[in-house]
Parts: sequence; C-alpha cells; structure tokens
Amino acid sequence: MTTNLFNIDTTLAQLISSEIAYQYRIVPTGKVGEVPVFKTDNNALKSLQQELEVILGFAVLVEKEGSTKIDRYLLTNYRQRTIKKQTESLSFTDDFLLNMLFEAKETGSSDIHFEAFEKQSRVRFRIDGKLIEKYVISGKEYPKIVNRIKIMASLDISEKRLPQDGRISLSTEGEDFDIRVSSLPTLHGEKLVLRILAKNGVVVTLDELGFTSQELETYKSSVKKPNGIVLISGPTGSGKTTTLYATLKLLNTNDTNILTIEDPIEYTLEGVNQVQLKEDIGLDFSSTLRTFLRQDPDIIMVGEIRDANTANMAIRAALTGHLVLSTIHTNSAWATVSRLIDMGIPPFLIASTLNVSVAQRLVRKLCEHCKSASDIHQQDFPKGFIIPSNLQSQYKAIGCYKCYQTGYKGRKAIYEIIPIHKELVENIENKKIEIGAYLKENTIATLKDNALLLVANGVTSVEEIYSLIHE
Repeated sequence: MTTNLFNIDTTLAQLISSEIAYQYRIVPTGKVGEVPVFKTDNNALKSLQQELEVILGFAVLVEKEGSTKIDRYLLTNYRQRTIKKQTESLSFTDDFLLNMLFEAKETGSSDIHFEAFEKQSRVRFRIDGKLIEKYVISGKEYPKIVNRIKIMASLDISEKRLPQDGRISLSTEGEDFDIRVSSLPTLHGEKLVLRILAKNGVVVTLDELGFTSQELETYKSSVKKPNGIVLISGPTGSGKTTTLYATLKLLNTNDTNILTIEDPIEYTLEGVNQVQLKEDIGLDFSSTLRTFLRQDPDIIMVGEIRDANTANMAIRAALTGHLVLSTIHTNSAWATVSRLIDMGIPPFLIASTLNVSVAQRLVRKLCEHCKSASDIHQQDFPKGFIIPSNLQSQYKAIGCYKCYQTGYKGRKAIYEIIPIHKELVENIENKKIEIGAYLKENTIATLKDNALLLVANGVTSVEEIYSLIHE
C-alpha cells in the first residue's frame, strides 16, 4: 500500500483529533479493506494498537514509520494550536475543519476552495497564486463541512439556491485573522471559497517588494509629490494592493491625513482612516471619494478605478491638491493612459494629474531545495522569440515536499514604471508613438525585461514567465 505524504483522505484525517495525533504520534494513512491503517514512530506497536481500538471503538492496524516522515505527516495534516473556542468541545468535523483553516494560514494560502462533484468533493489551497489539491472529501461528509462553515460565518444553512457572503473571525496564539466566505450553488452542491485576511498583517516596505534601484527611485519621487495620481495596473492577484499598502506605510506620518476606501480592507494600518466598500447601501468608490474631499485629506487611496465617475472624481481630487493612489485593470503601464482616454478623461487632464503609471505581476520563485539547472532550448520559448544574449542557462522546476511538489516556493513582484508627461499622453492618444522604441530610448524596463532577468538570475523558470514573454 502506497501513501501520499501530504494528501490524506479527509475521512481518514477526521478519524482522530490533532490532540490525539500529536499525543500518540500517529497519522491515518490508508485502509486495508475497511480497517484504517495508522503510521507511527512509536516502538510499542501492539499496545498502541490496543489503546487506539479502545479510544476509537473499532479495529485498526498500526505500522512503523520513521520519525522524520511522521513529523511531516503531522505538520501537514494536523496543527497544534490553542484555539479560543466558543463551545466546550468540538466534533471531529470541527476539529478537522479548524486544523485545515490554520494549515492554510500557516502555508501562506490566500484562498481555500471547497468544491462539490458527482462522486466526490475536494479542497484546494491557493498557494503562491496556484491551486493545489489538498484533500478529497466523500459525498457524505461534504455537506457536514459546508454547513459547519456556513454556521461559523453566520450564513443561512437552509438557503442552498442563492449565493451568500459571510465572515469568520479566528484567534490563535497571539494572532487574529478573518476569513471571508462566499457560497455559490452548483450542479452537485454548494461551492465555497474562503479568502484569508490577516487583521494584524505585517505590511512590507517598498524596498522589499522587488523594484530595481532605478524603478524604486522613480516610484518614490512620484508618490512624494504633494498632489497627482499614482495608478497601479495588473490582473487580479498580482499584488497591487500590497504595493499600495507599502506606499501608504512610507507616506503615513503624524502630519498627514490619509483616507482609504477598500474592498476588502486586507490590513489595518495604524494612523490611516480606512473605509470598507458597501455598494448595497450606496457606499461605492465614487460617492465615498466625493465625501472624502470634505474630510480635509492629504492622501486618498481608492481601491480601484472601475468607471468614468470614479476616474473623474480622482482627477478632481488631484487637481485640488491631493495625492490619489489607486489601481486599474490594464495589461501594461502605457495602456493605462488609453484606458483613461476611453473613460472620457481629456488627455490634457491626464498629463497634468497622472504622476506615474505602474504595471506589475507576481512571478513564482523556484524552490531552492529542488530546482535543477538546464540548458536553454528554443522550444522552451514562444515561436519566433529571440533569446537574449545574456540568457545562457536556466533552472527548471522539479518538485519536493517543501514546495508541495510544485517546484516553486514564494513569489516576487516585477514592475513596469512609466513617468507620465504631456508629450507621451498626446502621442498615445494620436497613436503616433511606438511604445517599444520609446521605452528603450528612455531606459524603461518592461515586464518582459524584468521577467527574463529573473530567469537569467535563476530566480524563476521560463515556463513561469511564458505568458509574459509571449505578449
């Protein structure tokens, strides 16, 4: 019988609590027929088997395993935590669920996906931007877990036909965090997505984000201007909000009044007045931004410029002496100008208010424990791609237990930063500019340039940046 070290079936993991798992140093790893099999590094196999059968009330098999593997089993599938409980005791479902939530938090997962299918269901963690399957859940157990999550999030467990949104607050030793819960009815049951939000998350500084020295100097000079707009573009999950928080951390001083409107508030910042978006009651970006202007602000952060109304209010705020930070959905830094023009913003206003346009992406870093050196091959690149002369070798993702067999561990941001001036805006509007030549002439590194630099330095792989160099 072979066992995956990290993906134990949910029904097996629920056989014992984390307290029992750590007390006896046992992990259920499979079944022989209908009899569960436990692995342990305890030498007294016979007595341990008898004691487990008394505790659990059914027959089990106990097999010997090395201490190193048992440690990995336990750390992956169970968590030792002091949990602030609302009740005196927890069921196995509760215990398993809480351990799963803490596991996701500790592995740096941003989301947990619970998905129902015809024969079985599954749980996937989004780690470093990619979904990784962690657990398989039987059809019998899945509704129990879904209902328990909905109860914790104060959702209506009897409503299974309409989407619902809720929130869970959890406390561990010295750390609090929230979980935003979203339910969606699907063909075979409800799909739940849990977004993990740290209440007291550590906000990184701009120096830690991944800017090159030239990019950092350009960006800092733009955000330290007394007024204007700073726009950061990129797809969902590209780290835009993290860059904005790091910027606010730099600008947050005792003599500034900072107001933000966000959806959601991912981190709480001491000294910053943060407002949660609530569109169902009319608290949207544009109306809140209008109110902000009567609150004597120095700096305003708007979570996203989604429409012409919000864009016009941001322009108005910049023209009246405020610094506005926001995000926008475009594929590149220069495309932001075109997007604003499409929204009906006159080019002369863009040129006079937009300080800098930034595009960013998050690139997964190769796992240092298993990456492997390889030669450069043309077939690894898009058809017709010219391989840079400085790219003589590469590293490829392999996969090991430290990176959940993905070959990657952690992420790094790459940027494209374009200072905005009148001539550039007018040329983009009139389509008289070859942006590639302009960026090269002004020594502005593109997303593609910075991605290839990471490959050359062995930080990431060609496969990871393929979509960027294909563009």
